[in-house]
Amino acid sequence: MKTASLRSAAVALFAVIAALPLVAQAHVKWFAPYIVEAPPQRIGNTLANPWFWTGIGLVLVFFLATRAIEKTATGEAILGVLDKLTGPLWARRDDFMRFVVAAFFVAVFAVGGVFLTPDLKTPHEWVSWMQLVIAALVFSRRTMPLAAAGIILLWLLALRQYELFHLLDYLALGVGVAAYLVLESSDRPNWREYRFVVLRWGVAIALMWSSLEKFAYPDWFHPLVEEKPFLTFGMPRDVFIPMAGVAEFTMGFGLLWTALVRRLSAIALFVIFNAAVYPFGRMDLVGHALIMAVIMIIAADPVPQVRFAIRRSLATIPATLVAALAIFATSYWGLHHLLYGADGASGLASSNPPASAGATHTPDPERPHTAHGHGGGAAPSGESAQQAYLASMGRMHEAMEAGVKHPDADVAFIKGMIAHHQAAIEMAEIQLRHGRDPQNRRLAQEIIQTQRREVKEMQQWLANSGATASR
Repeated sequence: MKTASLRSAAVALFAVIAALPLVAQAHVKWFAPYIVEAPPQRIGNTLANPWFWTGIGLVLVFFLATRAIEKTATGEAILGVLDKLTGPLWARRDDFMRFVVAAFFVAVFAVGGVFLTPDLKTPHEWVSWMQLVIAALVFSRRTMPLAAAGIILLWLLALRQYELFHLLDYLALGVGVAAYLVLESSDRPNWREYRFVVLRWGVAIALMWSSLEKFAYPDWFHPLVEEKPFLTFGMPRDVFIPMAGVAEFTMGFGLLWTALVRRLSAIALFVIFNAAVYPFGRMDLVGHALIMAVIMIIAADPVPQVRFAIRRSLATIPATLVAALAIFATSYWGLHHLLYGADGASGLASSNPPASAGATHTPDPERPHTAHGHGGGAAPSGESAQQAYLASMGRMHEAMEAGVKHPDADVAFIKGMIAHHQAAIEMAEIQLRHGRDPQNRRLAQEIIQTQRREVKEMQQWLANSGATASR
């Protein structure tokens, strides 16, 4: 019986690996330029992509086979093996979760200059000290609600600097962790029993939402693939990206299913996220620490039927997967359209688009949502670095001269500095298109983030003063 169990477990795990591309799931916004406001690729392009449906088909085979096995003695034996392997973690699950939450906030405190993740930059030093306070508050049940409030406050503070659509990636997970801390601190057993339910749903929703970037903005991923071609495991780029999106969405969806489906989905996700640590470094480990901790707990959860799981017949699997895809895609594209319009944020096609704290590079009017240049991407045809630098300097001198001619000394200063900062951003982007030195590339990315934030502050000052921000 034990031999049969091990064989069945091996078959099930092999099915996970065979059904999914083991993509290193680094969050693209942490490592590549992007423009949140740009119009996403039409959903019809994804629905017409045969590789998208190939991925869906492979995952459905895995889900259906796993669910069928789960109903048999073999499925019970596999779950018994998982119970034995993960029992020690499940027995100390709350200690483990509190430790990871505290360690995460200590780590972001040590990194400094961010709200919650690497792309949410902040110039305010007190934010880092607030993170350290949150870490300290996690260890007492009396102060856990304060830690939860601190997490929500960090998200709201980031919302003042970054736009809502940018922050939706982090909302479900942040709310899930905050809700866990509140429920874990409760003296009511009927409340506490939901603490891991909210974590599971928070991670599942976060994964399904963020996976849509691979369908809406496949160009965001091109620079990473060009810089780290081994990530595709030999698959062509345009095959790998949609199938990676399917893998992330469906494994998130799998966390909401029955015991064997959700536990094998969690194991697959844990392997996938760990695969990203080496190529993307410690920052990826820090950024994904909370998600990785939750999926470890989901993999260890021995409860056969957890609350609020999708747990019906085999025919329900494809129906609910299609429904989930429809709901999330409609929400993602619909909300973007509502916030930015059909053609993206106003001004993207202008010669001087407004700066946005949510974007990490100046929009290219010809390719408004291409993450151009990062990771050795090709420069515009025929353009040399020298030509690009000289053209940027020419635009800067002309704009600065026009700005400093304003009769008001304060307005002249701000207009001149806006032109100066925008030129710095342009030069940094040229470095990303042409340069190869890692230190210079990191410096260029920091310049883009810092100068863009300052441009926004200066444009806000001009708006408040009644002056215009035109160059």
